[in-house]
Amino acid sequence: MPSYDYVIVGAGSAGCVLANRLSEDPDTSVLLIEAGPPDTADFIHIPAAMAALFRSQNDWDYTTGFEPGADGRRIYLPRGKTLGGSSSINAMIYIRGNRVDWDEWAAGGCAGWTSEAMLPYFKRAEDNERGEDAVHGVGGPLRVSDARARSVTAEAFVEAAEAAGLPRNEDFNGEQQDGVGFYQVTQKDGKRHSTAVGYLHPVADRPNLTVETHLQATKVLFDGTRAVGVQALRLSDLLEFTAEREVVVCGGAYNSPHLLTLSGLGRAEELELLQIPLVAEVPGMGLNLSDHPTSGLTCTIRTEDSLKDALNDENLGRWMEGQGPLTSNVGESGGFFRTREDLQVPDVQFHMVPAMFEQEGLVPPPAHGFTLSCCVLRPASRGQVAVVSPDPTTKPLIVHNYLDAEEDVRSMVKGVQKALEIIEAEPLGSFVEARHLVPESASDADVEAFVRRTVQTIYHPVGTCKMGDDPLAVVDADCRVHGVEGLRVVDASVFPSVPRGNTNAPVIALAERAADLIRGRTTAAPDVALAG
Repeated sequence: MPSYDYVIVGAGSAGCVLANRLSEDPDTSVLLIEAGPPDTADFIHIPAAMAALFRSQNDWDYTTGFEPGADGRRIYLPRGKTLGGSSSINAMIYIRGNRVDWDEWAAGGCAGWTSEAMLPYFKRAEDNERGEDAVHGVGGPLRVSDARARSVTAEAFVEAAEAAGLPRNEDFNGEQQDGVGFYQVTQKDGKRHSTAVGYLHPVADRPNLTVETHLQATKVLFDGTRAVGVQALRLSDLLEFTAEREVVVCGGAYNSPHLLTLSGLGRAEELELLQIPLVAEVPGMGLNLSDHPTSGLTCTIRTEDSLKDALNDENLGRWMEGQGPLTSNVGESGGFFRTREDLQVPDVQFHMVPAMFEQEGLVPPPAHGFTLSCCVLRPASRGQVAVVSPDPTTKPLIVHNYLDAEEDVRSMVKGVQKALEIIEAEPLGSFVEARHLVPESASDADVEAFVRRTVQTIYHPVGTCKMGDDPLAVVDADCRVHGVEGLRVVDASVFPSVPRGNTNAPVIALAERAADLIRGRTTAAPDVALAG
């Protein structure tokens, strides 16, 4: 049985960071296991081709159960299944969340995870093309760039939103999060800069780092209550790997609780029904699932200024030179908005897509147009990831309970009403030829009905292995799983709630700090805080 100091399960946004940082010590051996293939598919590296990866070999291709708050629909849930994980198929938007997120988590039982403590990790990860300042770093593994593709409708959205009363914001990760503008993206020279590209490939030749692809973990192996290795499946071959120090699970909000439940961690009565031997009672396993629900308005436009026909030979040539529409991250512009004056921080986020995003991105755009989506930033609704079979290749049952909480509905309705106002404002209004998919009117009842029949994920699931010290917490403030030894979870599943913004950058910073915790190191906190 091959033996390593650390076995990391999942080569996604967190796993690639950990593989890099833990293998910096030449006396430490690291195994990184990934269920999917290497990140060699062309569409991974072409930013605008994001949706072409949906339901491919690079996607876990999950679907929710029947969602009561979404008119009983089942909602498609893409997740990256390749080196880089979801950072290899996402929209590349670089948002750190709001400083309130981290400070709330720290105050609620996640000691050490304050916004002040996290800023050095964001800066250490970052290589921002704007240069170094009080809140941004240079020289890190992750390239952060200004968008090279600025579609005319994405520009028009920013101006229309200003006309509708929203301030312009040049840096959502700066002093204030509120306002509208263009997102910075995880790209380098117009190409996707995933954690595989930034963190893993540059160190792949380290003799103490082994990367195994096409290898799906089936369970964590225990000696009593100590994790000692991982069992994994490649085709019909069942393999085992020993971890001398620790197993670190980085499967994400869906796969991490699934794997840990299969390994005997969870609620005793459920494990007994599944005929899975109990290793330790972990009552919160798979609970507390949270995500940003989003709903999009789509309009056709009078011009051909969209991404509809962008994938052609001419634009591929321009992309090879780091230019042209294929460098678009799809969600080019957007912003953050407070639907009520009494709110301390924004409660909704806009994403402006210079294309008609139809049927959850699973069909090509029917015409030239745009999509303006609105998501709820801090939803109160909670769902669950549940194991339904002891067969590890069976997909879990995932129910988000989108729009279950009335406050989520209220924020979404107000946000969509503001989006309707923006698409009427100039100069965006002049582009609109016809409203393709919008509410019947701007009334609360019509907007709520529209939201329930169109709501989908914006790809930010978190919370199913919650960090903290309460009875439903799965890991402690050092990411160690309660009730066992030698096992940690490091991914979005440990966030107690979803950050206010896109989740990739927070996961990378989480993994940077977790690597220090694993190695017993600390980083001094600076005097400046994250964006508010």
